[in-house]
Amino acid sequence: MASTDPEGPEHREEEENAPAVDEDTGAQVAPIVKLEEVAVTTGEEDEDPILDLKAKLYRFDKDGNQWKERGAGSVKFLKHKVTGKVRLVMRQSKTLKICANHLVLPTMIVQEHVGNEKSCVWHANDFADGELKDETFCIRFATVENCKTFMEKFQDVAAASQNKQEEAEDVAEKKQQEEDKDASDTAGLLEKLSVEEKKKNEKEPEPEPEPELEPEPEAKPKVDGDKKDEEASAST
Repeated sequence: MASTDPEGPEHREEEENAPAVDEDTGAQVAPIVKLEEVAVTTGEEDEDPILDLKAKLYRFDKDGNQWKERGAGSVKFLKHKVTGKVRLVMRQSKTLKICANHLVLPTMIVQEHVGNEKSCVWHANDFADGELKDETFCIRFATVENCKTFMEKFQDVAAASQNKQEEAEDVAEKKQQEEDKDASDTAGLLEKLSVEEKKKNEKEPEPEPEPELEPEPEAKPKVDGDKKDEEASAST
């Protein structure tokens, strides 16, 4: 006889073999080790990025007379919020290791690498390794447009640094001139006061010395003979 149960034995077997549903017991397990939040600084907190592009950097090895790769990542121009100085910083994309780190100075010149419109070269005193090193860099971009953008920004920053340096020199020169003028005015005033004091002393006559007073003669004491004479005169 056929079973009239809509849920046959096969269905009941599936229910029995079905994985048990996890029940929320409300229990909380405290972590064995408590990790404290650590503030991470990059050294770029006081700077604003004015350019950020992806590229691959090379340095010229003078000993081997060849280009050596420094890393691929993000190259930035960072402008300091207070001083206004701009530096070039490049980090590797995965490790964030610094590939290049130097100020953009007025004397720096960037130019297209011979035979490659996507690359350009420049010379700098780099501090990526923790000490100043004389380096020649070559950077390659994915497109010609990015390379041109990089070169234009590089040249603009160098020109702005030149103008800022000249302005600083003008300010320093004006300040020095003002200090020299103040010193000259002070010296002139002191000399004038000295002359007036000298003239004043020449006009005033010297006070005459006061005459010395002769001491009065001291009265001589009377002797006994004088006393007798006075008594005799009185009796007559």
